[in-house]
Amino acid sequence: MDGCQSTIPTYEGDLHVVAAAHHIVKALGATKNLSDDLRKILIDLDVHLSMITSNTDSKGGREFVDVEERFKQAERKILSWESDPRMIWDSGPREALEYLEAVDEIQTLLDGLRGLSVHENRKQKELLHRAMSVLQTAMSRLEEELIHILVQHRQQFDPKHMSSRSIQRDVVYDESFVSVEDEPAEATSSRNCSSDEIGEYIVDLVHAGVIPDIKSIAKVMFTSNYGPEFCEAFIGVRREALEQYFAILETEKLCIEDVLKLEWTSMSSKMNKWTWSMKIIVRVYLASEKRLCDQVLEDFGSVSLFCFLEISKATILCLLNFGEAVAMGPHQPEKLLRLLDMYETLADLLRDIDTLFSEEAGSFVRLQFHELLKRLGDSSTAAFEAFRVAISSNGSVYPFPGGGVHPLNKYVMNYIGMFPEYCNTLNLLLKDQQADVADQVFEPDKGLDLSLSTSCPMACHLRSITSSLESNLHRKSQLYKNEALQHIFLMNNIHYLVQKVKGSELRLFFGDEWIRKHNGKFQQHAKNYERATWSSVISFLKDNNPGSSSFSKSTFKERCKGFSIAFEEVYKTQTSWCIPDPQLCEDLRISTSLQVVLAYRTFLGRNSAHIEDKCVKHTVEHVEKLLLDLFKGPPRSSRNSRRW
Repeated sequence: MDGCQSTIPTYEGDLHVVAAAHHIVKALGATKNLSDDLRKILIDLDVHLSMITSNTDSKGGREFVDVEERFKQAERKILSWESDPRMIWDSGPREALEYLEAVDEIQTLLDGLRGLSVHENRKQKELLHRAMSVLQTAMSRLEEELIHILVQHRQQFDPKHMSSRSIQRDVVYDESFVSVEDEPAEATSSRNCSSDEIGEYIVDLVHAGVIPDIKSIAKVMFTSNYGPEFCEAFIGVRREALEQYFAILETEKLCIEDVLKLEWTSMSSKMNKWTWSMKIIVRVYLASEKRLCDQVLEDFGSVSLFCFLEISKATILCLLNFGEAVAMGPHQPEKLLRLLDMYETLADLLRDIDTLFSEEAGSFVRLQFHELLKRLGDSSTAAFEAFRVAISSNGSVYPFPGGGVHPLNKYVMNYIGMFPEYCNTLNLLLKDQQADVADQVFEPDKGLDLSLSTSCPMACHLRSITSSLESNLHRKSQLYKNEALQHIFLMNNIHYLVQKVKGSELRLFFGDEWIRKHNGKFQQHAKNYERATWSSVISFLKDNNPGSSSFSKSTFKERCKGFSIAFEEVYKTQTSWCIPDPQLCEDLRISTSLQVVLAYRTFLGRNSAHIEDKCVKHTVEHVEKLLLDLFKGPPRSSRNSRRW
């Protein structure tokens, strides 16, 4: 065919060869079941042969007239749609096919004319200019049709991929910790839907039925050297669609300065949305967008990757900029869990990003993802350390009313109760810092398998944190002037520590030895309380003379009076004290009752001869009943006004 383009036959033998070839081409072109590519080659060859004969003899003139007529038919088809308000592809597949065939006809004619020296042939030159003008008109129309198809057949994002939201409560750090309350275990363990739950879910972003139509437009435009125009239109529509999906995910586009100015409540919400949006955008949307680009542009080499990058990079950079701003900000303790969520999200998506942006052109995206992952890891570690410092440095001026569980204790234990869900991540981030806290934590028994949870970096840091917490609670206990209340406070708070560990996955990291040790601690404080409170009260009931079976009447009256005064003083004071755990409260009441009631019953029994209504103010049953009122917390109005 190259020879046909460059050489015009000048003698009759060659003309016969050209005529025979032309006849064969026409015969082949009439054959059914030809591929599109082969049919186009035959059409191109037909035009070239027609142009050759048109330059050599009168028959060639007739051939040129035939070519010109075919051009006019194609031209009429193309220009007829310029005044038609309808869209071609909305008018049915036949109209679309005929339009594309007309464009092919014009392109074929242009290819033939460009292969000849038309500057000496005025008619051919005029035909060339007309064909170029019609082709440009057709390309503009195809660009409009492309945009229309992409917009009209855009698929709505499936809402079920956005239905899951984190219901995890934010544990907010403040100096008083008064807002912290206990949560059910299932609430504290709730987190964002994991990446495994989202999975890689590729959806049709454009209706599958119109993909062949889009490909046919792409093929014609690229063949006609209008590939850049196709890409510009395709990228523009798909980028706008991505921005709309981004808005559906309720993720704002904020600059770094705006992020750094956010209050924590707003920041926490946006960090949570960022984590969810990043998973959806990468795992669902970008994976689907990449497939769409490949489906449409797979025949045009690197064009598919170019379009995908242009469509996605603005949104990706926006998400990365938010992550950068968060990592740059101050490392408050309350940020820790959100930072860990962001870190785990990026770590889990790295393989997806490396696949989506695998070519050299996408290397800048891969690099920024890896860099942000490191920064978020560093920020998480810094926030973890800030959490530890906040626990150690939290001070109090006044004792906590009633000796109950201090809000700092609730805050810390509720917070670290969520750490096991981040075990692998925290072990990775904290492993280099383990040596710094090793001397502060419980050491496992020799020969213990180091792969066990109690020996991992996170376990060591958890025990270090609770050690700091215990030290702080001991300092706070010294704010109570009453020694017995100091022991009630420590008993309550250490018991709370044990219960939070035993009732959650924290048990795997603290171990049974830690639990046994701290059970002993709060039980010892219970004994110390009984000794500090009731030893002096019971002392009125004891006979310091071992040989005597009973007191004298005067001594009995004096002892009864002293016991009643001491008992009533304890009652008035300790009914306002608090033991929040019902079982712990019941156990201490029983233990106290066993000591006091037994001693009082024995005392009255040994001195039954001296009992008079006036000197014995409380019966055994009355004392037993009054003991049930202890540790109910601050008094309500008139609750104790008529107890004796």
